[in-house]
Amino acid sequence: MLIEGDAKQIVYTDFTDEIGEGSTIALPDAGVGTDKGRFQLKVRHFLQSHSDHITIQKLRRNEQLTPQDLSELERIMVEEAVATNVDLSALHDQGGLGLFIRSLVGLERDAAKNAFAGFLQGRNPNANQIEFINLIIDHLTENGAMEPKRLYESPFTDLDDQGVGGLFPKADVLQIVSVLNDVKLRAAAQAILMLIFQAIVALMKYCGLGFLNAQGSKKWLCSTHFTHTH
Repeated sequence: MLIEGDAKQIVYTDFTDEIGEGSTIALPDAGVGTDKGRFQLKVRHFLQSHSDHITIQKLRRNEQLTPQDLSELERIMVEEAVATNVDLSALHDQGGLGLFIRSLVGLERDAAKNAFAGFLQGRNPNANQIEFINLIIDHLTENGAMEPKRLYESPFTDLDDQGVGGLFPKADVLQIVSVLNDVKLRAAAQAILMLIFQAIVALMKYCGLGFLNAQGSKKWLCSTHFTHTH
């Protein structure tokens, strides 16, 4: 037996939609993350196809870059439409192209180990200290550089809740931080200028250089006298 449904009455409407004045709604970071991700993807493809480039090899091996290394790499990236001058300028403000690429390719593990060879020489670290250094080496191998503040965060605080300060004396902590800073600076060509400046300052201190005003004229003098013995 079929049950007949109730008849439905059709209702007609007659009104006009009123659309107010449009307004623009800003979506914070919309597109920025996508653009950044797309840019990183392009750079990763570029690095894979240019893995034998001398500059990329230097970054992987923790060798000091020169301004020429980076300028040549920038030229290739622009020519191959991997990056624009705007992209490169933004990277300069964030630490430079060298550090950015290092963060993508990481360090060779042997290079990360060699960075701490001088620190470990002559020391007899205990098991926890060895594991701590190995954690740093793991991080450098994966990420290419490391900020010293990470030494006080997990997983480093898993070995001691005070981080590096709970396992090493202050003098050793300063040396570990120095190693991390050196690894970071090697990815930046500006480090060469810093090393040159430091060498000049050291030479000036050794020679006792002074800026003197003698009879209205200024000149540099070195108080150390070098003699040759025959």
